[in-house]
Amino acid sequence: MKKDLGIQQAVFPMPVLMVAAYDENGKVNAMNVAWGQIAGSDKIYLCIGKGKKTLSNILASGAFTVSLADKAHMKEADFLGIASGNKMDDKFERTGLTAVKSGKVNAPVIEEFPVVMECEFLEELDTGNIHGVVGRIVNVMADEEALDAEGKLDVTKLSLLMFDNSKHGYFVAGDQVGTAWSEGMGLMK
Repeated sequence: MKKDLGIQQAVFPMPVLMVAAYDENGKVNAMNVAWGQIAGSDKIYLCIGKGKKTLSNILASGAFTVSLADKAHMKEADFLGIASGNKMDDKFERTGLTAVKSGKVNAPVIEEFPVVMECEFLEELDTGNIHGVVGRIVNVMADEEALDAEGKLDVTKLSLLMFDNSKHGYFVAGDQVGTAWSEGMGLMK
């Protein structure tokens, strides 16, 4: 029997996404975004609240990067979600992370995270119920150690962080337990 839990954010775990953009002076700012998702074959949607420094930087620069946080950099990823770029001028510098300019968009790539999507800003969404940005993914880069023998991303090699809002916990992606578009094929008969 199921038990009522009330209203909860029960879609979990969620990826820990690190969003980075330059300000008007070319200074790196980054934030931890738990609410984001692929929104088509080449688009990503990120829920970013009004007033966030990273949001204003994205709107001004027209570009951003989205990195997948990993276990090795959990402390830095968590800090980037705690600290505000509006209140802390040296927020990114305090992490000790390294940023280099993307070769595809006007945004910083954080070197330490294993996978990064380089994105062009497409639109800001403000429906009154949700607020965020949509970007077009123009390129994905990954550390070679994160790839399988065929050159594809291998989630089992990445130790990617996932966020569980109900426990405020970080977890790591685990073993593959099935193959999509295959496991249910027997029911098609």
